[in-house]
Amino acid sequence: MSSASRRQFLQTSAAAAAAASVPYFTWSSSVIAQNAKTKSISDRRLLGCIGTGDRWNAVGPQAMGHADCVAVCDVDTHMTDKSKARALESNSKKGRERTVDVYGDYRKLLDRKDIEVVTIVTPDHWHSKIAIDALKAGKDVYCEKPLTLTIDEGKLISKVLKETGRVFQVGTQQRSEMDAERGKFRQQFLTAVALCQAGRLGKIQKVECRIGGAPTSGEIPKAPVPSNLNWEMWLGQAPLTDYLEGKKPERGYPQSRTHYEFRWWYEYSGGKMTDWGAHHVDIATWAIGMENSGPTSVEGVSVTHPVEFKDGWPTVTNRYNAATKFDVKCLYPNGVELHIQSDGENGILIQGDKGELFVSRERLRGSAVDSLKDQPLPEGTIAKLYNGKKPGNHMANFFECIADRTQPISDVYTHHRAMTTCHLANIAIRLGRKLKWNPETEQIEGDDAANAWLKREARKGYEVVA
Repeated sequence: MSSASRRQFLQTSAAAAAAASVPYFTWSSSVIAQNAKTKSISDRRLLGCIGTGDRWNAVGPQAMGHADCVAVCDVDTHMTDKSKARALESNSKKGRERTVDVYGDYRKLLDRKDIEVVTIVTPDHWHSKIAIDALKAGKDVYCEKPLTLTIDEGKLISKVLKETGRVFQVGTQQRSEMDAERGKFRQQFLTAVALCQAGRLGKIQKVECRIGGAPTSGEIPKAPVPSNLNWEMWLGQAPLTDYLEGKKPERGYPQSRTHYEFRWWYEYSGGKMTDWGAHHVDIATWAIGMENSGPTSVEGVSVTHPVEFKDGWPTVTNRYNAATKFDVKCLYPNGVELHIQSDGENGILIQGDKGELFVSRERLRGSAVDSLKDQPLPEGTIAKLYNGKKPGNHMANFFECIADRTQPISDVYTHHRAMTTCHLANIAIRLGRKLKWNPETEQIEGDDAANAWLKREARKGYEVVA
């Protein structure tokens, strides 16, 4: 029996024995993490990390708490140098004599039969292709948000996930407990959703997802491609273009198309609409019971872009082009009016005919929250909302679900629906017109030109194919 088969047999047997003696939801994330640390080296899952920039510094170590990292991949060798060193250090602290291989092409990492789990922490425009290829290669996947660049990509990932039966966690961590240092409400988003679904606000009428605006830039000059960066591979499905780089500020990255700054270019992301919208629209649609549906109309109330647009495309190529300010109104089949807006305190305001609440990463307040003092939620409400498992660390939930082969709390299907709303909002403000959306057929009605924006043509060799 191969080591992988033996490991699967032992894990299945152990899970079956445990399930026969205790309810599954009593398995805490801390117990799972402790089990992961004490497993013998032959039983530890093997992890490959694709994309190892700044955000990986949080995602990677969390994953290495549950698996041994044996490979890292990035198109920037500065990133792989740092991530390899960190992975080797993690393996050493756990007493693992594991080598860590480095790749510049993620496909070589996916060819490794011994790697069972991958994290994907790349720029947004690469998420879908790598995720689909990983699923087809038989890997369980943890991918940062936003999962998609277009609505069509969400359909493709959903299709491949159903076909392969893998486990897939999206990195929308607001669906799990937030870190204690972020505020006193460790389950504030789950509590907000539970209050809404329990009817504590009455009939919900309006929601405001306040996600902040995006930065602007001046003209960013053309610059030589750094020797540590494979620029052509970084661009991937996006069009070939010049490498740009401005002056480096005291903190952070210089203005450019790469690293953190890719968020402000429609070629690679969706600006704040998909950056923070992926978090707040997800929670909002979950709270109003529309997580498996979508809006019926999407309309830009107001928008400010930093450059001129023609037919939905920016006319300037050397400045950030994602919307800096906006207010988009989305109407849902249940009558709720949801606004995605740049103004206001970052968070989600939910208003019903019997009360309201505001939730963010720092606070949870409102009349519905005040009522918890005298009328607490029934015991087990949050656990039920969390698919019967004990709410905890987002990565721990992923590995729990790998063990029992269920989908994690931040699943692909509801994330695709939330991102559909965000993508439609961007289409509406880029084209400057109201869209009529059919959440059943997942098509824009009566507007063939707008429907063409549900997907984008990829550069040859980088097509996203299911």
